[in-house]
Amino acid sequence: MTNTTFSLPFVALRRALGGPSIALVVALVLALATAAPAQAERADRLQQLNIDAGSALTDLQKQSIVYTGNVVISRGTMVIRAERVEVRQLPSGYYTAVAFGAANRAATFRQKRDGVNEYFEGEAERLEYDGKADLVKFVNRAQLRQLRGATLASDTSGDLIVYDATTEKITVSGNSAKPTPANPGGRIRSVLMPREGSEAAAEMADAASAAASAPLKLSPTLGASAPATAPATPLPSKGNR
Repeated sequence: MTNTTFSLPFVALRRALGGPSIALVVALVLALATAAPAQAERADRLQQLNIDAGSALTDLQKQSIVYTGNVVISRGTMVIRAERVEVRQLPSGYYTAVAFGAANRAATFRQKRDGVNEYFEGEAERLEYDGKADLVKFVNRAQLRQLRGATLASDTSGDLIVYDATTEKITVSGNSAKPTPANPGGRIRSVLMPREGSEAAAEMADAASAAASAPLKLSPTLGASAPATAPATPLPSKGNR
């Protein structure tokens, strides 16, 4: 199925659906024909929400739209990909979204840090996005990575990860109620790498290079003939007892 991008202008869509009474629902689509370029990354929360999906179902009573089919949500540098996403508009006018992955594919998130060539990207069975706070929760089998360009700077996994893009604070919770084969105890796991170009990174690189180029050392016993096995002592016969 070819994905459909919901990009009808607000006025045209309001007229097509019959008047100002549906204005709040129409605003959920945030439809503009041309997206303005993103400015500073911290201004992502001030950008429009763009949604690309295979289909959409609007619930007027819940003031929500459920998108399905390879859904892609973008807002400035932030991108969320999922199989199904439910978007709601709060009375304050801000938006929330809950994204779900498929059976064999997690929902994913990616966003650029402010002013540097660094990104946060992660995945989980469910992502909960708060547009007002610019906050994302990664729920169940959660993983969040920090990339400096294409280089991995940190990699954290747990049951629940909360990423606050405004304050750039990350909270991780373990003790998963659903342990996985890779993490049976549900423990928090982190891998931290030194910044590229730092003294620590250079020392690690030198050590890795030295280990890779070191000649193999043969064992002293390698190739030696095995000691002869002593013949088994025969059991005495009845006549010799």
